[in-house]
Amino acid sequence: MSDRLIGDAAVRAQVSGVPVYEFEQTPFTQPPSLSQARVAIVTTAGLRTDGSARWLPGDQSFTVLDGKNRDLWLAHFSPNFDRTGFALDLNVVYPIDRLHELAERGAIGSVASTHLSFMGAQLDHTLATIRLDTGPAAAQLLRNDGVDVVLLTPV
Repeated sequence: MSDRLIGDAAVRAQVSGVPVYEFEQTPFTQPPSLSQARVAIVTTAGLRTDGSARWLPGDQSFTVLDGKNRDLWLAHFSPNFDRTGFALDLNVVYPIDRLHELAERGAIGSVASTHLSFMGAQLDHTLATIRLDTGPAAAQLLRNDGVDVVLLTPV
């Protein structure tokens, strides 16, 4: 067994029993029609913009991605994260070009100027930091950009 498979097996064993957090209520607001909506991407691919920063296990912060920037780094800490698709086409984890195509066709109203990246594979199933701190901060940032709808890419 190679080191990568050992790492993959170790990560799978670590996360397979993590319970899923269950919310008592599910908030919902009625968005405008997609043809009128401003859309942002929120990904859990662990993208970074500086090329050197890595996510640490349990990091529940987020990175703000400028919609014009295509020079992104996939910095997810997980050793079992297959980076092949991302290496071939950024749109596999961050479909920014597809959103612009949808906007040009009028299928969506517009593309947000900023998007967000979190790191997936969170082992703290309470996600207290995301629920109480970084999640509301991320939502406010998107609201300030006029975002109506989020495309979540759970990588």
